[in-house]
Amino acid sequence: MGRPSRSMLTRDGIMEAALALVDEEGAEALSTTRLAARLGVKGPSLYNYVSSRAEIIDGVSELIVAEMDLDPTIRPWTAALDSWARAYRATFAAHPNMVPLLVMRPTQSIAALQSYTSAFAVLREAGWPEDRMAPIVQCLEYFLTGAALDFGLPRQVQSEGLVPGLDPALADPLRLGDLAFETGLTILIRGFEETLNNLRTQHHS
Repeated sequence: MGRPSRSMLTRDGIMEAALALVDEEGAEALSTTRLAARLGVKGPSLYNYVSSRAEIIDGVSELIVAEMDLDPTIRPWTAALDSWARAYRATFAAHPNMVPLLVMRPTQSIAALQSYTSAFAVLREAGWPEDRMAPIVQCLEYFLTGAALDFGLPRQVQSEGLVPGLDPALADPLRLGDLAFETGLTILIRGFEETLNNLRTQHHS
C-alpha cells in the first residue's frame, strides 16, 4: 500500500495519530518528524494543519477530555465531583504517557474549559459562593494531577538497603495507589462538605 497523500490528512487524524504515538512510544517520541513518519508524509505537510508541537498537545488534550465520561446531570454536587474525579483518573490510566505532557501546560482545551463551566454550574446550584468555586475545582485538580502522575511511576519497589518500617509500601504498590486515591478523594469531598456547611452557618448567624 502506498503512502497517503497530503490531501488525506486531517487535523483530527493527526491528533489521533499523535495520541497513539505517545501511548505506544512515550512522551519523548512526540515530534512533528516522528508523527509525519507515522502518517506516511513529509514533516512540512503537517504545518498545513497544525502550527507547532504545543498545538498538537492541545489537540490531544481535547481527545482525552472527550474520552472522559463527565455526566453533567449527576447530583448531588458531592456525587458529581466524585464521578468527575473517577472519570479523570480512569482516562489518564488509559493514557499514562500523556500525563507529563498535559500537566506541564496551562489548560487551553475548549473541552476542558467546558468541563470547568459544568463543574462551576453544579457548585453554584449547591450554594457555593462565587469566590470559592474555582479554588474547590483547582484543589481537586491538584489531587487528580498527582494521582495521574502516579501511573507513570515504577511499580516494583526494591527492598534491599531500605530503612525498616516500609512494609506497607512494599507489599503491593499497585493496590497502594488505588487505596491512596480512594482515601484522598473521600477526605477531600468530606472536607468540601464541611467547608460549605460552615459557610452556610456563618451566612445565617
